[in-house]
Amino acid sequence: MRKLILLLTLSLFAVSAFAATGARARLDAFAHGLHSLRGDFSQTVYDSHGNIAGSSHGMLALQAPRLFRWQVTDPYQQLIVADGHKVWVYEPDLQQVTVRDQGAEEAHSPLTVLTDLSQLDTEFKATDAGSHDGLAWLRLVSRSKNPQFEYAEIGFDATGPRRMVFKDTLGNKTEISFSDWQRNPALPSDTFTFVPPKGADVVGDAAPDSKP
Repeated sequence: MRKLILLLTLSLFAVSAFAATGARARLDAFAHGLHSLRGDFSQTVYDSHGNIAGSSHGMLALQAPRLFRWQVTDPYQQLIVADGHKVWVYEPDLQQVTVRDQGAEEAHSPLTVLTDLSQLDTEFKATDAGSHDGLAWLRLVSRSKNPQFEYAEIGFDATGPRRMVFKDTLGNKTEISFSDWQRNPALPSDTFTFVPPKGADVVGDAAPDSKP
């Protein structure tokens, strides 16, 4: 169950400008002048039959251009840190760290368009998906030859992104709700760095890279 949630997460947001009702206009307004972002999330994953495969809660932080932190706090603990060079996945209950080079899978996540609009039209085909559930929706389809997901949709209210829905190529669907966004917060210096805890089993290429 955790592996499914992790895969879907990685595969994965001026006030006057929000008078515009289109999802793309709201994204552009929210991302204007945005360099970093912090918020809370609640995530539910459904399998291809529509059954709940898992759920989790936690916090996330983003910083342009490729820095990412996804921290699950309930019902288990898990930390994912993308430092610009490598992606670290730490599972405290297993005392295990998995590390790999940060590649296209993370760089092209739908979440990264929130702090890097320059990749939106380059990496995705973006279309207006209409309004429902009180939100204006923007649909993103990857332009990659080997996409990690079939589509992603981001739902915006008058203050910014509130929900994300994406479907992977196996038919699994993830729904994420966001809350308590902080724009350009003063993030701690170690937000996007990770050092394996003493005694943890490290799996993968842990050779040091230059600092991001």
